[in-house]
Amino acid sequence: MKIVRFSVMFMLLILSVQSISAQSFAATSLAAGAIKADDAPAKAEDVSPLLIGENIPTLTLQTDDGTSFDLNKAVAAKPTVLVFYRGGWCPYCSLQLQGLMKVEEDLLAMGYQVLAVSTDSPENLAKTKTKEKLNYTLLSDADLTAAKQFGIAFQAPKNYQSFLPKSSGGKNVNSLLPVPAVFLIDQKGIIRFEYINPNFKERMSGEMLKVVAAELSKEMKG
Repeated sequence: MKIVRFSVMFMLLILSVQSISAQSFAATSLAAGAIKADDAPAKAEDVSPLLIGENIPTLTLQTDDGTSFDLNKAVAAKPTVLVFYRGGWCPYCSLQLQGLMKVEEDLLAMGYQVLAVSTDSPENLAKTKTKEKLNYTLLSDADLTAAKQFGIAFQAPKNYQSFLPKSSGGKNVNSLLPVPAVFLIDQKGIIRFEYINPNFKERMSGEMLKVVAAELSKEMKG
């Protein structure tokens, strides 16, 4: 199987220096894989995410109306843009969600589906979806099971710990956060591209995502 890494990296190098730091961060992680809550690192820079070429874990999340959502079944149906964001309370996440909306039609035309996962409870997801006028699927990972299994969960700073349990509907008992991340996943559940940046203020732009997704779509169809 051919993994698109270097061709995509070259394109991102031209578009933005941010991609270099994010990809280097992912590539230099000491050990990839799931973590337990007690083992979640204290800093975002110390997470150990799943890497390109690895399979996603088996996961069931919740939609904004509380319905169970089988992630693996959805991924098997079509290529997936899977975005992890912190929550609707985060202004940088709101900007990222809006950017996704601007390129959603292009991504759908390429054959992708767009899924965005956060620590928010289903109720708070619904508020975000209404506020931001989003069409794509928002998923609740309130207890951070998905973030932990993707290896991107870390201990939230103390100033977050007062509201995270509430925004998650009481499920984020360990006060964890995900490092914001974008994964492109094929129908076999294999990660084909990832952008993971421990600096939560820096996100992959919608336009950059569209370029990468288009390149990867060609590779998967080829």
